[in-house]
Amino acid sequence: MQMIKGITFAPFSRRGKLDTKAARASLRNLKKLTGANLIILVPNGLQETPQSETIARETQANATDEEFLSIIEYAHSLGLSVALKPTVNCMNGTWRAHISFFDKDVPCEPKWSNWFASYTAFQLHYAALAEKSGCEMFIAGCEMVMSEHRDAEWRKLISDIKEVYHGPVSYNTDKYQEDNVTWWDCVDVISSSGYYPVNDWENQLDRIERVVKKFNKPFFFAECGCMSTKGSFLVPNDWCIRGEAAPDEQASWYKAMFEACKKRPFVRGFCIWDWAAKQYPLSGAAANTGYEIYGKPALEVVHHYYKEMN
Repeated sequence: MQMIKGITFAPFSRRGKLDTKAARASLRNLKKLTGANLIILVPNGLQETPQSETIARETQANATDEEFLSIIEYAHSLGLSVALKPTVNCMNGTWRAHISFFDKDVPCEPKWSNWFASYTAFQLHYAALAEKSGCEMFIAGCEMVMSEHRDAEWRKLISDIKEVYHGPVSYNTDKYQEDNVTWWDCVDVISSSGYYPVNDWENQLDRIERVVKKFNKPFFFAECGCMSTKGSFLVPNDWCIRGEAAPDEQASWYKAMFEACKKRPFVRGFCIWDWAAKQYPLSGAAANTGYEIYGKPALEVVHHYYKEMN
């Protein structure tokens, strides 16, 4: 598999925000400043709570099909490959990893079968859009931790997707979960969220490498990142950390990740979280404490390593 030098672009864009002059200018900056060769776009499906059975796609919290098609075409015109990763979120703010139901059906209780029917319809809609637009990869969701033990349902979903989309299919499991997924054999590419502590990369890569060797599939980090908040580099998955800006810590986290992974040939790429559709002024970069790398020392680190990868 070609080395993926990716950036997640404008995830969960609301209607009317993705295909704009600002978004196109931001995408041009991404191409120019990062050395990336791929972006991941993230359609936003919504369910009310972790126990809701129905996923809504046509909401104000999600870009339209026309917006996705237009920005995919524009990304391709810039020489960027595109992966589509339809992702479900809960309207009550609960993280999607906690979506779960009883393993045995109980009358009058919400059921896995109903949820998977809705999730499959959501995924197949965007699989068809990915096929139509020539996306280079399709990623069948992200960090659905409490559902991943449902082996049969996931296998059926991946099979259904491959009837619609004919490029490589992946699934983005969460950090620390790579060795819990039993159905990696049915995807073309294994991917996960690489939010690991700055001082723990070697241990985690040892564990992930065993999974990759077992299933003999390509692997990349479909998400990875660290906020530029003091202390975030020790718990980069915790987006709730608050504190003073620490852009040098963010940069050191990226350097540690790239240095550890460059010694592991099985790691075939990264997709940085994230790059906004509308960028903050460069004058505000030093004070920004989020995951964004625009205008921060981490951008120079990413650009350096992306340029030397092949």
